[in-house]
Amino acid sequence: MTEARAKARTRPGESRFAQGFALFAECLLTGVWIAVAALPLVTYPAAFAAGARHLGRRMAHERGGWREFVADFRAAVRRGWLVGVAGWAALAVVWVDVRAVRDGLPGGPLVGAVGVLALIGAVVAGLRAAADWRPGASWRSLLAGAGRRTVLDPAGSFLLVGGLAVVVCSAWFSAPLAVAVLGAVAAAAVAVEERHRGR
Repeated sequence: MTEARAKARTRPGESRFAQGFALFAECLLTGVWIAVAALPLVTYPAAFAAGARHLGRRMAHERGGWREFVADFRAAVRRGWLVGVAGWAALAVVWVDVRAVRDGLPGGPLVGAVGVLALIGAVVAGLRAAADWRPGASWRSLLAGAGRRTVLDPAGSFLLVGGLAVVVCSAWFSAPLAVAVLGAVAAAAVAVEERHRGR
């Protein structure tokens, strides 16, 4: 298994620079795919899962393109939309907490800080769960496992927080740039999960 992966990663006649640039270009394209699939707003976990799976295939030098992405998205969205709704509900709760802090609620700063940190942790766990998604997998078990890995693998979690910060900063400067960066975050999530499995 390890030998097969090593052989797959080294394609004859292609330099490491060419492989890295091709992967970077694939990340940008995948970011666009993720953004388009996430337009209904509750489909973002499924879109990210399909994007991460596509990039995982690309890193393993397996065949796969738009059709495979769409097939993965359709499989992931069957239950993934519920995760999307839960994510928006969590965001609404944190928004209410932040409003309470601004209105001068006693102990508000602590409540607000805990709420924001919890939301960041939930987003990281969601990214890790989506990166680990496979057809037929239960989102509930994926999220439970990802929550444990978020706490037990702080280095990987901080890497994903950094990726999310890049997306936010990119959106601040230019929304189209943030769309492209989504693919890089998906690739980072795949790499973090692969690193954790290899430990």
